[in-house]
Amino acid sequence: MSESPKETTQTPIIFAPETYQYDKYTLDESKLSSDPIEQFTGWFKEAKEDPSESIPESITFSSAELPSGRVSSRVLLFKELDSRGFTIYSNWGTSRKAQDIKSNPNAAINFFWKNLQRQVRVEGFTEYVNRETSERYFKTRPRGSKIGAWSSPQSNELKSRDELEQLIKENEKRFENVEDIPCPDYWGGLRVVPLEIEFWQGRPSRLHDRFLYRRKTENDPWEIIRLAP
Repeated sequence: MSESPKETTQTPIIFAPETYQYDKYTLDESKLSSDPIEQFTGWFKEAKEDPSESIPESITFSSAELPSGRVSSRVLLFKELDSRGFTIYSNWGTSRKAQDIKSNPNAAINFFWKNLQRQVRVEGFTEYVNRETSERYFKTRPRGSKIGAWSSPQSNELKSRDELEQLIKENEKRFENVEDIPCPDYWGGLRVVPLEIEFWQGRPSRLHDRFLYRRKTENDPWEIIRLAP
């Protein structure tokens, strides 16, 4: 009986790229805060202070469409942390992640700080922040990014780059004499309210230290457990 193509061992295009050992730090129960937000704040501060971590706020944001269950991920910039959770800002009218969130409010965030050999994994449900919060952040964006928010039908098909450039020119003209460009109605913040937050510290031989803070609902206390690597 002949094997089907998917059952046959394939000749790899890329195979086992050379990697390195995680050997800088450890993570012990005695060093953990009882509050994962406090624990994250400390780790994020260390990442910001490390000159080799050039974009510590860079994250992978993952969402999933229902009923298909298809998962999509993209690299974004984490912008805000408060007592409820982690906030990103984007187009919530046309983007792929917007369509996912409409059908499935659950999402995940992953931070990876290579030099510190650390990850933080966040899983939870999402909620839109209020308009005042979105406008507060929008005011901090460069003028070009504000124009871009008005101009890009994010994730929609474009016939050419010229089509996008034309939209940008139209909005540059539209806001030519406007000093404080307003935040579009479809643009704003999305908060991930965590139900699980994992702190991962790389260790030699891939025997990492992993601690998971988890709760069933946002009103429940946090439980801390160690996970096997």
